[in-house]
Amino acid sequence: MKIIKSIRLSNLYKHFLVWRLKNVSESQYMLFMSFLVGLACGLAAVVLKNTVHYTYLFITDTKWFAVDRSNFLFLVYPMVGITLTVLILKYFIKDDLSHGVSKVMYAISRKKGHIKPHNTYSSIITSSITVAFGGSVGLEAPIVLTGSALGSNLGRIGRLSTKNTIILVGCGAAGAIAGAFKAPIAGILFVFEVLMLDLTMTTAIPLLISAITSSMISYFFLGKEVQFTYDVTSNFELIKIPGYIFLGIISAFVSLYFLRSTKWISSKFKKITQWRRLVIGGISLGILIFLFPPLFGEGYAALSVLLESDTNTLFNNTVFYSYRENEWMLLGILIAIVILKAIATSVTTSAGGVGGTFAPSLFIGGFTGFFVGRLINMSGLLVVEESNFALVGMAAVMSGVMHSPLSATFLIAEITGGYALFAPLMIATTISYIVVKPLNRYSIYADELAAEGNLMTHNKDKSALQSIDKRKLIETNFIPLLYESSLRDIAQAVQQSTRSFFPIIDKNNNFLGIVLIDDVRKLLFKPEYYDVYGVKDFIRYSEYFIVDISDPLEKIVSKFKGANRYTIAVVDDGKYIGFMSRANVYAEYRKFVSTFSEE
Repeated sequence: MKIIKSIRLSNLYKHFLVWRLKNVSESQYMLFMSFLVGLACGLAAVVLKNTVHYTYLFITDTKWFAVDRSNFLFLVYPMVGITLTVLILKYFIKDDLSHGVSKVMYAISRKKGHIKPHNTYSSIITSSITVAFGGSVGLEAPIVLTGSALGSNLGRIGRLSTKNTIILVGCGAAGAIAGAFKAPIAGILFVFEVLMLDLTMTTAIPLLISAITSSMISYFFLGKEVQFTYDVTSNFELIKIPGYIFLGIISAFVSLYFLRSTKWISSKFKKITQWRRLVIGGISLGILIFLFPPLFGEGYAALSVLLESDTNTLFNNTVFYSYRENEWMLLGILIAIVILKAIATSVTTSAGGVGGTFAPSLFIGGFTGFFVGRLINMSGLLVVEESNFALVGMAAVMSGVMHSPLSATFLIAEITGGYALFAPLMIATTISYIVVKPLNRYSIYADELAAEGNLMTHNKDKSALQSIDKRKLIETNFIPLLYESSLRDIAQAVQQSTRSFFPIIDKNNNFLGIVLIDDVRKLLFKPEYYDVYGVKDFIRYSEYFIVDISDPLEKIVSKFKGANRYTIAVVDDGKYIGFMSRANVYAEYRKFVSTFSEE
């Protein structure tokens, strides 16, 4: 019975594809598919947020959680969450899910937009467990991976081209950010700035449909407060520009600290075994959260009370509760949280937890901005709105960490429901980006991929060359000659060949060099020399003549330029295969670029 149903579904699927090809254009089909991706992303965001929220309420709904004393359960919960996550990954998922946004970038760069089907649900399950039990990471990167996986697999099922599949991957990322924050513009800009998809009408319209659809779904189920909201009540004043410039500079160095500390901690954890990472990371994270509960989970709850200037809440459930009215102790707590959040985030992911750095960068930025605002007010030099500084700090640190000033600016603008802070947002995010970029060339998502040579999204030429199938460019209509061949053999080969040279090989098919017809042309009309001269008298050899089939195409192109040659021999571990021409490579490159650039 199951076999019959499977056959019927298969036939129905084939009929649908045939009908679609006959009646629906590719562009129209893309609009429908982008709507489906947005719908799925919105629902995924709702499921993930609700799962984490209600799990957190469940595990903290106990008499042990009182605001005026430390909660020892904070020592245990992170270990429980990370352990459950590691077990699920090891025995059920059997794949690495860390660095979700990096995985999306890798799929675009190296895998033509193909993301494994399990990523449509595995990140939701594992990240919700990690974060609900206190893992100090964000849910945005897992949602981005989930949304992009939905787009990738819908593109595969719908038999879309590579170009349109990659666009659907971007639609999933845009929908994920839009659904998480109810910020469609920020979602679209995130795709262009971080994933580096080309900004054209072909990509913009599907992205817009996905982002709007996802944000509406999220709004329908979760209401206005998708993450946190804040209404700006004070207008921007020119006199406060120096304060925002100062905040932009401080945020830049905080961003650098976040980038380098997380990278350093991650490198140290990689040197130890998985179960030792779990134990060390779980215990360390538990201690950090026990001392500073705002480090628990994403941290948006702590960020929300900070935006309301309710600083006393930061002392709840801590050993510092009795010092909640002390201003200097507050500044010390703020600095400690900024420093330790980066450590807690890296420890969580390094120990085996699943989550991203999107929320931590906003969290650190918010606390940095509030600290700078309170410091300025305590100095008496200027009176500023500390909550506004917290919002701008969120954008500034996000800009430095992710190298995305536009995404960060519009994210906070959309969260606050207007553009009252648009000028200070642009000032701080731009300064942060300008300071960080020369000191840390790649964003937190691109850094590891760039080190491995797998970052193609930021280099369109490299991406195009990596996507071309080298074997299709190899020409084999040459007549190879043995090294022992005489001039007589060359003369006979000339009669049969349409080429201007001959590859020279040994008896084991190892490539030895070439013989040019121009070098033997005069002797071809003198039979008396046929048995006097041979291949060995005219062979030419240079390392620039040869590339291995395993060499990346960009290296082959560089050899074309370096030797100023039009053809290069291709070998496989020294064995002759054929030749590759510069004209064919460039023609294929232009064809690829035109396909991805057409409107």
